[in-house]
Amino acid sequence: MKIYKIMKYKYFHVAYLFFTTILLIFLSSEIPVGNMNNKSDSINKCGLKVIAHRGAWKKNGHPQNSIASLRNAIELKVDGSEFDVRITSDDSLVINHDREYNKMVIEKTPYTTLVKYRLSNGEKLPTLREYIAEGLKNNSTTKLICELKSAEAGRERNIYMAEKSIMLAKELNALNYITWISFDYDIVKRISELLPGAEVFYLNGDIAPIELKKASIKGAGYNYSVFRKRPEWIEEAKKEGILLNVWTVNNEDDMDFFISKCFDYITSDEPEILMQKIKEYRQSK
Repeated sequence: MKIYKIMKYKYFHVAYLFFTTILLIFLSSEIPVGNMNNKSDSINKCGLKVIAHRGAWKKNGHPQNSIASLRNAIELKVDGSEFDVRITSDDSLVINHDREYNKMVIEKTPYTTLVKYRLSNGEKLPTLREYIAEGLKNNSTTKLICELKSAEAGRERNIYMAEKSIMLAKELNALNYITWISFDYDIVKRISELLPGAEVFYLNGDIAPIELKKASIKGAGYNYSVFRKRPEWIEEAKKEGILLNVWTVNNEDDMDFFISKCFDYITSDEPEILMQKIKEYRQSK
């Protein structure tokens, strides 16, 4: 028994020495353990998600913000499709970028009047309910990027619109499919309060990322010219854990620049070109 214990200890000791020797050789080699996959890891950490601005409308001539442009974005499997929401005089939420529709000011006109006039492809002016419902159909890839346009009536009206939009999204079980964006700081703050943890982007470009973090706002979604003038905000946002979105990136040189900066989202009227650019970028790394 005593001999057995001595032999057992001896073999254990030899195995231990062998293991530690191999480990020391590996650690002292020219290949740093932590950097073996740095290139692929850094690329994998890049968001580089494509948002089709007002849907994928340009290539096929669809009206902006139409159901057709949304459907095309989903068929392209872009990561997000952006659309604009306005409130009418009778509290309807409709999809349109400009404050006017067919020469009528949307917030001063009831939906029953607006809907009489068709989009250029024959669609009726879609409501937010219809748009979200369409965005949930046969869609496993494309988030709905909901931009709330501020009303001239002021803060209370804007807060009401934000709250009404959230209630509708809850009713449709769509909260997990929506990212919220706005130029209006009160809207962004209110959504962030009501939906803590949700992706909410401020768009106006006048507030530093660190200040957005203090206000519990998750994202800085600024025009490409803002980030070009203030490149330090890109690094500040990453350091503070603020998500980055840039709009509207249509020029290929700008695409290359923001792809190289590993933005979380890039918004473009040319989603097809941007998707190909990102694909080539990933393949080159």
